[in-house]
Amino acid sequence: MGSKASPMDPFEMQDNSNKSNKPKYSKFTQQELPACKPLLTPAIVISAFLLVGIIFVPVGLASLAASHEIVELIDRYDTTCVPMADKVGYIQDSKTDKSCTRTLTVPKHMKSPIQIYYQIGDFYQNHRRYVKSRSDKQLRYKNAAHLTKDCEPEGYTADGAPIVPCGLIAWSLFNDTYTISVNKKAIEVNKKDIAWQSDKNKKFGSDVYPRNFQNGNLIGGAKLNESIPLSEQEDLIVWMRTAALPTFRKLYGRIETDIMANDQLTVVIQNNYNTYSFGGSKALVLSTTSWIGGKNSFIGVAYLIVGGLCLFLALVFVVLYMFKPRTLGDPSFLSWNRDTLDCPN
Repeated sequence: MGSKASPMDPFEMQDNSNKSNKPKYSKFTQQELPACKPLLTPAIVISAFLLVGIIFVPVGLASLAASHEIVELIDRYDTTCVPMADKVGYIQDSKTDKSCTRTLTVPKHMKSPIQIYYQIGDFYQNHRRYVKSRSDKQLRYKNAAHLTKDCEPEGYTADGAPIVPCGLIAWSLFNDTYTISVNKKAIEVNKKDIAWQSDKNKKFGSDVYPRNFQNGNLIGGAKLNESIPLSEQEDLIVWMRTAALPTFRKLYGRIETDIMANDQLTVVIQNNYNTYSFGGSKALVLSTTSWIGGKNSFIGVAYLIVGGLCLFLALVFVVLYMFKPRTLGDPSFLSWNRDTLDCPN
């Protein structure tokens, strides 16, 4: 007859459970995975510096050349387009004609497309309260018009109706306009596709329409057409992508025709936007583009500085290696090669 199995000791069961929960040995947890540990010999260091210098210097020269070819016109008009000392009172008076005519001379041939920007200075769009004053769900979905919790003080009208789009960002929408003519011949400004396609498709709804916008006592900026969905209000979409720095440019439109050197450019400006209350500035910018974007010498200079410094260091190391060489140590004495030594640990 077989013997009856004795019940397992509970303390033994606890020991077995503790053993099963113990993590298994792993090279990953013990940091014993194979690793690349290069020896920085003089040849490797000099070659690395030479490689970086040889790559960076031509890129820097090409960037500077591309930036130099860009033609850019900048005209600050906020001071000259106000004919009176009380600038804030002038800009807030809705009965005053605020048109202003500016004449510019094109210094070089400007190849289309020519980008038109408005540049604003000392406007802190990155202020925490300003950035938070919006409702992304309201901008995207039709049934989210009531979600205005984060939009104060521009969430509801005086009678309690929700504002669409709500918030300080939309409320302060830029509303200066530019009418441009070349040699007294009007040219069309193309305002299509000035916003990011991803913003139009994913952040602004095609079935969301403005409602109760700019109906308060204090008008912040531009008004919106209530028959056009937010996904097609590209001036609003461009403005809603807030800038990180206090001086910024935003795309206003494009000129699709070339402008020749010495042409007379006449711009009729409707000077409506109030930058005078906070001491800001406004400027109109016309610029061509290249493969690096707009005019910007910083990228080219940065590449040249880094590449030149690497070439200089490579030359210094070559001279030192030729005139004061150092004997390299034996790699077999390094800690990760200790198992190859004749003496045991």
